[in-house]
Amino acid sequence: TIDFEYSIQLKGSNDLQFTPLGKTTAIQLQSSWPDPSFTGNFLPDERTVTEQGFEASWKVLHLNRNFPQRWLDNAYTDLLGSTAFGVQLYLPADDYQSVMRASKYGLMTIVLTFLVFFLVEIMGKIRIHPIQYILVGLAVSLFYILLISISEHSSFNFAYGIATAGIIGMIYLYSLVVFKNMKHSTILLGVLLGIYAFVFVTLQLVDYALLIGSIGLTLILAVTMYLTRNIDWFNLNNSKSLLLNAEA
Repeated sequence: TIDFEYSIQLKGSNDLQFTPLGKTTAIQLQSSWPDPSFTGNFLPDERTVTEQGFEASWKVLHLNRNFPQRWLDNAYTDLLGSTAFGVQLYLPADDYQSVMRASKYGLMTIVLTFLVFFLVEIMGKIRIHPIQYILVGLAVSLFYILLISISEHSSFNFAYGIATAGIIGMIYLYSLVVFKNMKHSTILLGVLLGIYAFVFVTLQLVDYALLIGSIGLTLILAVTMYLTRNIDWFNLNNSKSLLLNAEA
């Protein structure tokens, strides 16, 4: 029996795997990582996971694997990887995952922005050219390109704030010229701020994202139905203004 020990420092690892080569392979892991994902051919015999980290232990006998204790050359090379086990340092929501999740709300953001322009066009009795709708849609789509490009060089939250400020500011200034009405542009500004704030809060809630998202979309639809309840869609020229409908 030869006893030995050594210490190593691992940096930048995504996961740590072990291959049970001994007759008895005993592994004990302790880490401050709060989100472990135990993977491989053997799950830990005991594990404790808290917000402060995790502890896990394995004990694998040579009887539990598909290769003998000794062999010649590369006879069992293919089987070694199939018996590996360990832990993956799981990221609940990294920057790329957050951008991907944010892009799923892209259609909703474009539709709601168009809806505000459409309601202002009907109730404010102004004409908005289709090209102007297209320009606004391109501005909203550009948000996600800015988000992913800025997040590659900074944190996701900072990138989200910069992209939001840039796109909302651009659409708001453009609406001042299109609407020719400060009140309507202010309403648009409030709606856009609410939409992007709602998306940001939803992205932070990993476990309740679906619940909060569905409730938020339901409330948005309810408010839209309430504001448009008095519009005569068959005679849009006689429709009332948005503010009068809201006060009715």
